[in-house]
Amino acid sequence: MAPTTTRHDVRRITAQFHIHGDFVDAQPYGSGHINDTYCAVFDQGAARVRYIVQRINHNIFKNPLGLMENVSRICRHSQAALRESGAPDATRRAMTLIPARDGQDWLVDAENNVWRTYIFVEGARGYDVIENTGQAFQAARSFGAFQKLLVDLPGGRLVETIPNFHNTTARFAAFQKSLAADSRNRAKDVKAEVEFLLAREKDCSLVVDHIKAGRIPERVTHNDTKLNNVLIDDKTQEGICVIDLDTSMPGSALYDFGDMVRTSTSPSKEDETDLSKVYLQEAYFEALARGYMSSAGGFLNAYEKDLLAFSGKLLTMECGMRFLTDHLDGDAYFKTARPNHNLDRARNQFKLVADIEGKLDGLNKLVAAL
Repeated sequence: MAPTTTRHDVRRITAQFHIHGDFVDAQPYGSGHINDTYCAVFDQGAARVRYIVQRINHNIFKNPLGLMENVSRICRHSQAALRESGAPDATRRAMTLIPARDGQDWLVDAENNVWRTYIFVEGARGYDVIENTGQAFQAARSFGAFQKLLVDLPGGRLVETIPNFHNTTARFAAFQKSLAADSRNRAKDVKAEVEFLLAREKDCSLVVDHIKAGRIPERVTHNDTKLNNVLIDDKTQEGICVIDLDTSMPGSALYDFGDMVRTSTSPSKEDETDLSKVYLQEAYFEALARGYMSSAGGFLNAYEKDLLAFSGKLLTMECGMRFLTDHLDGDAYFKTARPNHNLDRARNQFKLVADIEGKLDGLNKLVAAL
């Protein structure tokens, strides 16, 4: 095998983790754009064993040690709960960290980079584009199972790796601030989009207010519930493991379900400019709701269940609001590939919001029937 040609010395990094065997090679891995991720191969008694090795991007995650404390607690608790339940394949059903030689679940190198190593989950893969309702069901069931494992996570509140990430009240305030500043003189061209949001201001505070009042409990949530963050078994097509835990932190179960609706029910990409192609597919929503309720239905309270369908509208509106805010700010946060790219994304999301609104009664009845 050719020697490794990576931008980091993965051989040196992995030597500082409790990995048995002889280092063979490491190559960049996966489709993520934030952390540096490698698949490292070791020879263990003439068998090739793979590990996932990652450097956390501390430019995005400003508190990487706090992040790793979260990930460590989640992984250890999930593994313990799975073993206690008698699961024969616990290391395939929850991420497993390999400890560093200093006893921590992560490594800080000489350049203050924070590294971690996971057992590689073999015989499964993630899908960047959802292909059928079966995948939607499995993804939702997996995210519900992930939340269920962490209902009784001990040790106090997790660190907020990205403060106010899904605080829609705070997001709306940021939008209003950008609109008032109008630093790029773009407000005059987005009047329809601005009016769309202003007409739905009360929606932004609904879940936040319920959490503050104690009606909706704060839970450990994933906060990035795209299909490609669930590994699906190659043979059985079962969703077996939730990955990419960096945004796991305190939140509402509704944030996770709502983002599944946003990312899995429309047949188009989120920057599609032909808005006739942007709409909610009821069959995919039903698959998500059935999958999620099959694993999460036992611990959700009445308020959470009542707002499941609404959460799809809320999280889609939040994302559109973030795109519009960034457009007003001059495209400072999201990467763009063309003029008005963020505005196209915002319009796309708002079209999906409008379609969800028109179907909300039916979606609520579907959830209630479950």
